[in-house]
Amino acid sequence: MKFNITQPNQALKSQLEHKINHKTKPLGSLGMLEAVALQVGLIQQTLSPQLCHATMLVFAGDHGIVEAGVSPYPQAVTAQMVLNFLQGGAAINVFTKQNNMHLSVVDSGVNYKFSPSLDLIDAKVAMGTRNFLTEPAMTLAQCEQALTRAADIVDAKVAEGCNVFGFGEMGIGNTSSASCLMSVLCGLPIEECVGRGTGLDDAGLAHKTNILAQAIAHHHLISSDAMQVLATFGGFEIAMMVGAMLQAAAKQCTLLIDGFITTAALLVAAKLQPEILHYCVFTHCSDESGHKKMLDYLQVKPLLNIDLRLGEGTGAALAYPLVLASVNFLNQMASFESASVSQKI
Repeated sequence: MKFNITQPNQALKSQLEHKINHKTKPLGSLGMLEAVALQVGLIQQTLSPQLCHATMLVFAGDHGIVEAGVSPYPQAVTAQMVLNFLQGGAAINVFTKQNNMHLSVVDSGVNYKFSPSLDLIDAKVAMGTRNFLTEPAMTLAQCEQALTRAADIVDAKVAEGCNVFGFGEMGIGNTSSASCLMSVLCGLPIEECVGRGTGLDDAGLAHKTNILAQAIAHHHLISSDAMQVLATFGGFEIAMMVGAMLQAAAKQCTLLIDGFITTAALLVAAKLQPEILHYCVFTHCSDESGHKKMLDYLQVKPLLNIDLRLGEGTGAALAYPLVLASVNFLNQMASFESASVSQKI
């Protein structure tokens, strides 16, 4: 697939920095908010950026690797949680509602037939992936289909006026997919990438690590072939996040990157199109083992570190007010000149 992502034009950078630096505050005193204001201004190519129709896309899919006992929860929980999202009962519902973000839930590949009457975006590629312990999770054709369907979803949201997207996921077993993606693409031992997911005990963690090590050894993949790595170890929800992120960046939108699994999707996207990183705000550092190493690999700094490890896009939703504050201070805060305040001597 062709996603046309280029680094934002830097011609406005000095003007944006001048505007930021001449607000009524000591130089640099708003910390990371200043960096985000500069970033969003460059993304939108304006001195007065606006965040419009903020949308959280939560992609859901099931994973064949669950058959190998890598999760303490049954696969049925994926569909049950999707229904919980649609009924407004999950954490992501609370936080998106609180922060005036629109929430759209996408069936990327849940092993369940949902009623057509539900307020659910049906983009199902298949009834879950295959077990990547013994075979690729999906075909390359399915992987490309997932990217294309997700790009179409983003296009529709952009047409409605959205220019800032958060990304979330739901899928029992998807920390296993994310761990393998991270291990292969970052060239790290699987032991440094695996975490407890939804709450494995020590024995469960050891079993999960062993299974994933076997899976990686079985497929013999190299990090330079990101699409094949995604097709082999990914989930349909992860593949759709990759496509959605790529298209959102191609449309010059701001991307709010959530935790471990979402960052694994972004890692794939960055291998395919490195310039995507200019459009990403990394919202938090997850408490899931491996996430900090992934952020370090990408050489990025998250806004928050509050021990989250829920997924669903919750970290992105919680951090969105900080991104909004960055834009608002740039647009609304007085300058030394306009407020008649003396500057530093």
